[in-house]
Amino acid sequence: MQTEFKRRPERPAGGIVIGTALALLAVFLIVIALFFVLSSYTPSLLGKCVAVVDVNMPLSVDGVAPSLFDSGYPGSGELSQTISSLDSRDDVGAVVLVFNSPGGSVVATREVYASVKNLTKPKVSYFRETAASGAYYVASGTDYIISDPDAITGSIGVIATFVNMAGLLEKVGVNVTEIKSGPHKDIGSEYRNMTPDEEAILHGLISEVYSEFKGVVLENRGSRLDKAVFDNITDGRILSGRQAYKVGLVDKLGARRDAIIKAAELANISAERYADIRVCPVSASASGGGLFGMAGIFRGFDAKTDIPTLDYK
Repeated sequence: MQTEFKRRPERPAGGIVIGTALALLAVFLIVIALFFVLSSYTPSLLGKCVAVVDVNMPLSVDGVAPSLFDSGYPGSGELSQTISSLDSRDDVGAVVLVFNSPGGSVVATREVYASVKNLTKPKVSYFRETAASGAYYVASGTDYIISDPDAITGSIGVIATFVNMAGLLEKVGVNVTEIKSGPHKDIGSEYRNMTPDEEAILHGLISEVYSEFKGVVLENRGSRLDKAVFDNITDGRILSGRQAYKVGLVDKLGARRDAIIKAAELANISAERYADIRVCPVSASASGGGLFGMAGIFRGFDAKTDIPTLDYK
């Protein structure tokens, strides 16, 4: 007697694919949910971190948009927002600002300084290579300053730069006529020599801003400054980290790791050694721009006027 075998109906291959896809989707959603749940407990599980912000740029209001040829850097508004946002991060216990900046415009400097000064978390500055003029202005708002011995700092002062092309234009036979509503409307014009009255006006403006700069440093550094020496070095000269330490402009000579260790100490982050400190790098990137950064180029042309700008640099 011959046995007959019944063949099972084959399951469509499409059903297997759909079932597998649904299973993978479910696993993916579970992983995402677990990530968000665990991220809310990260500070308690891993402990607080020291946020490190690289101020590796000139301080300017507009910044430079990234392009094919340049990574760009943020303006003072973007940098200030990045710094201010650290106060709302539960995982951040302290902040280290690593400076490599020559300073910049007076307005941009003050904007960044305000964001640093208003941080309620412990904050430490580290001068890596350059922290001059406006960069020092900003750093003075932190609780503690550490500098590389050979870093360049100081340069406490204000400058407004003018170009006078009157002699060149006369030689090539170019005559420029300006119609103005008042004698000082074209102050700083590159087409003529500056008058003594105009020099006096600009000196008064610069002296006012310079006094503010000195006042901020005196207020923030207080008794740590050698006042007699400080008055002698606020003539715009640059200083090495060693010289700044002797004056009291910095608290300690050291390296980046020393600044992170100090920040952890101020935040009561327990760590037996440097490797135990959790570091959270914070990126302050430029926005806008394009392949060749033409927006930034045109913005630079639009901003060109005869009105002088004041710089801490």
